[in-house]
Amino acid sequence: MTVPFEPRGTWTALVTPFDAQGVLDAARYKRLVDFQIAEGITGLVACGTTGESPTLTWEEHDALVRTTVAGARGKGVVAGTGSNNTAEAIRGTRDARDEGASAALVVDCYYNGPSSSELREEYYERILSAVPNLPLVPYVIPGRTGCALDAGDLAHLHLSSPDRIPAVKQATGDLERMRLDRKLAGKSLAILSGDDDLTITMMRDPAIGASGCIAVTSNVAPRAMTEMVTAQTRGDEARASQLADQLSPLLKIVGVKITTPRRLPDGREVEVVDKYRNPLPIKTVMAGLGMIDGLCRPPLGRMSEAGVNVCRDAVRKVWEAAPEILRPVEEAFEVRIAERLASDEVWSALARPS
Repeated sequence: MTVPFEPRGTWTALVTPFDAQGVLDAARYKRLVDFQIAEGITGLVACGTTGESPTLTWEEHDALVRTTVAGARGKGVVAGTGSNNTAEAIRGTRDARDEGASAALVVDCYYNGPSSSELREEYYERILSAVPNLPLVPYVIPGRTGCALDAGDLAHLHLSSPDRIPAVKQATGDLERMRLDRKLAGKSLAILSGDDDLTITMMRDPAIGASGCIAVTSNVAPRAMTEMVTAQTRGDEARASQLADQLSPLLKIVGVKITTPRRLPDGREVEVVDKYRNPLPIKTVMAGLGMIDGLCRPPLGRMSEAGVNVCRDAVRKVWEAAPEILRPVEEAFEVRIAERLASDEVWSALARPS
């Protein structure tokens, strides 16, 4: 029986583990799901951006959703089903419903750049019509899609059908936009943070009133992220702030920006800013900790040595200041974090050749 969707708390946007050849590691994925459930996560998101959905086949997508639902042990499962093709989004959403997902996370159409009215009418409303009986969560992240469902059109969707559009994943980074979401859609719309480091800010702002997050950092720290959100929900701001401070080094590396030199064929040197985006930093952390083996599928590759060092340093800071946050990783994956942090070989193997 499908678990009802409750848009609150901490939902982990699961990574999709691959082996060194880029083949889906189904056994490792199941182990990651088991870890999340054992650590008390609110719910799971399969096949989102963090799960590298653009590189998955539909067969892989369906299998991952099926595995997540089977392993969730009564927790909710949201399936990423968005696309830059409405017909494909309908296909994925229908299959997610049939596999028992609680809701579908539907990212704004990427690359082809529809207007907000087109997003509402030619995308979200078509999916709603074609796939009844499944809630949709619009995912607004213009930095990756090049377009955005406007607050007015989001409110139109929600107010027209609150049960079908109960929540939004907000990753604009724009607090004023989030306040407008709340003003236009009203109290009944759940706003979930899509930026880990803004979660507490969004929850504390009375004009936003976020009810939780769909998080990346919780791949490695599910219990601490869940406790942080729970503490804030019950009004224990001191505990929430303490956890946010302890998690801060990890919260800040969902994306990593590194300026690196390049030598052109004619001998000139230039500087290039490499923006290593989610999920590469979190997968680098997880591989460094021994939670997964391979990294990402092309076109994502490996970080530079400097980028890997940023990730390693973030883990080191958390481990030294609050080892209890990462201790569950040791137990669940049978690793010794201090040894892995001390090993240059472990981390250098994760960097691209210089």
